[in-house]
Amino acid sequence: MTALSPGLGLDAAAAPGAVAARPGFDEVYDQLFDFVWRSLRRLGVPRAGIDDAVQDVFVVVHRRLAEFEGRSSLRTWAFGIALRVARDHRRRARRKGGHAPLDARIPDEAPGPAESLARWEAVRELDRILGGLDEDKRAVFLLVEIEEMSAPEAALALGANVNTVYSRLRAARREVLAALSAPRGGFR
Repeated sequence: MTALSPGLGLDAAAAPGAVAARPGFDEVYDQLFDFVWRSLRRLGVPRAGIDDAVQDVFVVVHRRLAEFEGRSSLRTWAFGIALRVARDHRRRARRKGGHAPLDARIPDEAPGPAESLARWEAVRELDRILGGLDEDKRAVFLLVEIEEMSAPEAALALGANVNTVYSRLRAARREVLAALSAPRGGFR
């Protein structure tokens, strides 16, 4: 039995003198794939490039897993990698003339068309609001509010001071609340 937490955090307390077994790449991939996909999408990677970005993250994870020192959880470490990959993909998209248009098709996963449309519009609105935040606030808001990390974990993932994370989080929350309460008229 390893000292790993269920989320591969490596932050579960181990018995004194016990050595935690390092998780294998397959285990890390299985545990973090959904988190990495959501993070990249919320960090502004266009839907058309999301698969490539996820692959880029896991190529780096595979290459660097042996160097992982356990000073943070694997989740925060992977988020740091995803943050850099998302930044690179957005830069590449800007150089190539912008983002690919969003797919207008609504997936048929919800019980009915009205529920599907409502969910799609909510996700689109969240993407719009997150896109209005600067990169630092967006990353903090994503980690704390959407991925439910603590502020100290977010600070580790971002390489920032905890107080800076709290400050960015407060500012991001104000901007998100203002965007949610702002009147939006008509159809787009």
